[in-house]
Amino acid sequence: MITVLDTPAFSTLQDLGRHGLRRHGIGHAGAMDTLALRAGNILLGNPESAAAIETALGGLTLRFERDSNFCITGALYQAELDGAAVHSYWRYPVRKGQILRLIRAVQGMYGYVCIRGGFAVEEVLGSRSTDAKAQFGGWHGRALQAGDILPLGSSQPTPQSRIGIAPIGFTHRIHAVISSEYSHFTRKAHYRFWQNAWTLQSNSNRMGYRFGGGILERAKHEEMPSHAVQFGTVQVPPNGQPIVLMADTQTTGGYPKIACIAQADLGRLAQVRFGSRIYFQIATAEEAAKLRRRNEAYLNQIRMIANQ
Repeated sequence: MITVLDTPAFSTLQDLGRHGLRRHGIGHAGAMDTLALRAGNILLGNPESAAAIETALGGLTLRFERDSNFCITGALYQAELDGAAVHSYWRYPVRKGQILRLIRAVQGMYGYVCIRGGFAVEEVLGSRSTDAKAQFGGWHGRALQAGDILPLGSSQPTPQSRIGIAPIGFTHRIHAVISSEYSHFTRKAHYRFWQNAWTLQSNSNRMGYRFGGGILERAKHEEMPSHAVQFGTVQVPPNGQPIVLMADTQTTGGYPKIACIAQADLGRLAQVRFGSRIYFQIATAEEAAKLRRRNEAYLNQIRMIANQ
């Protein structure tokens, strides 16, 4: 078990999310940065889909109630284990009673505390992810609170060696492919979308990342029926400011879609900090597939060293 001693940041249990249920109005949820979650689980010998604690920006304190191993992935954190510095993307053995503090994210937005064996909370509709909006999954369908005691899954008792892997790189150039309503926007809007620097607004969250940096004018203004949307869809509401739908997005939306973020870059987008500027870079479907293969090659490298 793990006891949550303090969590001023928004922290939840997340895995790779719920799939195949959007037609029933059930959202995906899951980790904002699935590549980081998968990397941590592979390093620990867990199934890639094992649940971990996702925390935004920092301020999380945990006490281990049994011997285990852990790693922190995603954002790069200033963190301590019993007062001694620990580093992101390193696997550490931990003893019963030791206290882990994630003080603050030095770079990036979302961090993942992965534990050997994962968290043994009940699966809801095939996932242990927290859907905070619908209030189910994870730990009682809510964000973690001080005093929560989280059950851990079974794992081999022998502690694993300390080992580090290359962190996932951060970027402010996010690849995207043209979406179905691209022709609904003017040529000037097309130019602005791909050439402007876009600033992430502070009212962004797990449902959507809102960007400022120019107006994307529509060439067509007819009303649209609501249609299916997903994690990575780039919608443009009437104010002309793009919104990228994120892990907790709704299942349908009525705003025109100008683009969709390449699946391989969704985690990199999730790690952008409030007030930071990004650029959208156009990609073909073939280029997006190549980016995905690059991510898989990175995970394969971790698999090669995880048993050391």
